[in-house]
Amino acid sequence: MTDPHLADLRKTYAQRTLSEADVLPEAVPQFRAWLEEAIAAQLEEPTAMTVSTVSATGQPSSRVVLLKGLPDDAGFLFYTNYDSRKGHELAAQPLAALNFFWPGLERQVRVEGRVEKAPEALSTEYFQSRPRSSQVGAWASPQSQVIGSREELEAREEAVAEEFGEQDPLPRPDNWGGYILRPTRLELWQGRPSRLHDRIVYELEGNVWKRSRLAP
Repeated sequence: MTDPHLADLRKTYAQRTLSEADVLPEAVPQFRAWLEEAIAAQLEEPTAMTVSTVSATGQPSSRVVLLKGLPDDAGFLFYTNYDSRKGHELAAQPLAALNFFWPGLERQVRVEGRVEKAPEALSTEYFQSRPRSSQVGAWASPQSQVIGSREELEAREEAVAEEFGEQDPLPRPDNWGGYILRPTRLELWQGRPSRLHDRIVYELEGNVWKRSRLAP
């Protein structure tokens, strides 16, 4: 049964329009332009994105991570524990989808593509640029594994901090690093009135991005 309290929650989107004449020829530079607008608008967590992966049995899973770079305007960079659920799923099926939602601009971006591990030197450079507490946390957390309690996790953190003493920065764990998603499809979504939203999609054909308009 439809919940009327939820069914009646709706908003009219009318801030902006989006046309083919508004966008750049290349998908990632166009995304960068929108991201810079989101940052300039001081939106909360403008780099937050939902990363969706799929298991060997076809079960999808999603989680929010932070975008950490756009290498060569040809990829989307993020970091994680390679032994996490998403790490295992990407090892078996190196395809993923990203979703950015910026309600303050009434915009959404959907990205699909193939994922590869980032160069080790890049992962190490970023890891050692993080706050030391975050470095300790990466060593302490067996991400996505079952643990007995919060106290167990905090004890692991204390043990790691004691093991490394005053060392700063810490070495990067072998099972921690970056992924780069190389997009083959990127869709821009701009909210419009009456749910007749503007949607422009880029699809990679060979080395050329083709643009099309989609019905909302």
